[in-house]
Amino acid sequence: MMAADDVLSVLAGLRDAGLDVWVGGGWGIDALVGVQTRLHRDLDLMHRLDQEPLVVAALAGAGFVETLDLRPVRFVVTHPAGQEVDLHPLVFAPDGSAAQASPDPGRPFVYPARCFVTGRIDGTTVPCISAEQQVYFHQGYEPADHDRHDMARLRQKFGISTQF
Repeated sequence: MMAADDVLSVLAGLRDAGLDVWVGGGWGIDALVGVQTRLHRDLDLMHRLDQEPLVVAALAGAGFVETLDLRPVRFVVTHPAGQEVDLHPLVFAPDGSAAQASPDPGRPFVYPARCFVTGRIDGTTVPCISAEQQVYFHQGYEPADHDRHDMARLRQKFGISTQF
């Protein structure tokens, strides 16, 4: 499991190394809501592809080792204590938007510049992706219970429509 203290420690290490990352997934939704609403198996982070070697080195310095390589879409690093960080490389355009490779090479995941926002984890302001972007990523698949939970939190907090 990935506790709030673990998340803040990872983010502090990356920030101290001068690296740009944004929290996504379940922790990203909890950051947007401003409170932890459920347990989290991992931490999803979006990072600049051009900073990837430095991101990997900073995480390795904290004890994380690569355990899954699905590049160019994503990869996972795991700490000996069991915490996992799921990393999603982004290529930024001059206008601040970004793209992430997808399993379908002709259809990358698109991140509008406006989707890079902040939220709060355990009272600490953290960079994350917007509620609208979270909804975008929760489409086109059969949702698990935690996905339904997360979308319900976004509907409650922001009054936005979701698929489920």
